[in-house]
Amino acid sequence: MKQIPTLSTFKNFVALLVLTLMQTLAFAQDTASSSSSSSRSVTTTTTTTSDDWYTQPWVWVVGGAVLILLLVALLRGSSSSKAEASRTDTVKVTRSTSTDTDV
Repeated sequence: MKQIPTLSTFKNFVALLVLTLMQTLAFAQDTASSSSSSSRSVTTTTTTTSDDWYTQPWVWVVGGAVLILLLVALLRGSSSSKAEASRTDTVKVTRSTSTDTDV
């Protein structure tokens, strides 16, 4: 009786195939210095700098100022509504009662 390959066997084969292809691509990136036909070697160096927007100090200052203004606006808005809600009015109620025997 033949056994049918399981799913894990298929996954292992696919993983092995992918890793083999990646290794082949990595070896293709190597430069062979012995295969160079010219006797003179020229090396050029280029440096590029990239300044990301979040590495600039003024961005952090502006962001902090906006955050503080937002917090102040939110806290001040909620404190004024709480002050109105916590206001109490005093009401004085006087009752007078009379009975038949007082008359």
